Amino acid sequence: MTQIAPQHPVLDPSRLPQRIGSAEELDDLLARPSQALIDDLARIDGDIMVLGASGKMGPSLARLARNALPAGRRVIGVARFTDPAAKAELEQAGVETITCDLGDATALAQLPKVRNVIYMAGTKFGSSSGQQPATWAANTWMPGLVAEAFSDARLVVFSTGCVYAFANVSGLGSDESSLLDPPGEYAQSCIGRERIVEYFSEKHGTAGRIYRLNYAIDLRYGVLHDIAVKLRDGTPIDVTMGHVNIIWQGDANAIALRCLAEATTPTTPLNVTGPETLPVRWLAQELARRMGLKAVFTGEEASKAWLSNASECFRLFGYPAIPLGRMLDWTADWVASGGTSLNKPTKFEVRDGAY
Repeated sequence: MTQIAPQHPVLDPSRLPQRIGSAEELDDLLARPSQALIDDLARIDGDIMVLGASGKMGPSLARLARNALPAGRRVIGVARFTDPAAKAELEQAGVETITCDLGDATALAQLPKVRNVIYMAGTKFGSSSGQQPATWAANTWMPGLVAEAFSDARLVVFSTGCVYAFANVSGLGSDESSLLDPPGEYAQSCIGRERIVEYFSEKHGTAGRIYRLNYAIDLRYGVLHDIAVKLRDGTPIDVTMGHVNIIWQGDANAIALRCLAEATTPTTPLNVTGPETLPVRWLAQELARRMGLKAVFTGEEASKAWLSNASECFRLFGYPAIPLGRMLDWTADWVASGGTSLNKPTKFEVRDGAY
């Protein structure tokens, strides 16, 4: 396939920075497309709309899409935009914005009917402390409204690896055919989201993918950030949830966008994460060594954890561009040098699904 000439600097995995010294540098790196992403988006037609563009991953995904999409095609970010600065930053990056409550069917119907939709909205925290109805509404009813409104689009819907039952840490993790039997209402509501989207995909013939992500890493949040902050603060690290999968957020965003070129009819799930099954104890020790600190642990590693087998993702898109060692280096330096935090812990340690 002929490569498409990029409009912006292309990500070169052989020339990664040794450290990331500011939020501006981090955002620039996250928004730098690979040649493979540029080529895949050139293979499909139409504009891209990002629903839920103001969350943790939405802004960086929208900017990445803008930098990867051929000239003349639009990227539209849609959210409630309760923070005006988030809206302004996207517009400055060339992303069109629309303020919209995705739970309002009338407002949804007025959005542009684009060919490509990335649905990223959802609720996790508070799902076990009196907010169960709101969690189910956000994670099942609202995706149904979107699936009806954009039945003619390619629709990539964010889900989670938490929809699976725990897998043995000695194995390869859950694949896309594995049992969906997780603990907790959050994960159950995410199964509900998937089933609703599958229903409307079959009803309308909507092409898409259900994107089961397992722990994206941004230096301002994520599993590595959480562990590094505990090390910095001298807080014991609970290793009961003893193993995790992680993937760099830039890679995770790129895969979500590339899923538009690999949409299926009806929609099908795809596990998205890194290739390693990582012991939490080892991650803490590696971060501690880089930070010149001592790791303190509590608990004992369980024999099962939420782990995903992403071999189908690797078959389609290849391995992630950002390796584990570089993520560890960047995170240790970021936290030790006082880099900013979103103050949104992942709560990866939780095993009962109560967030």
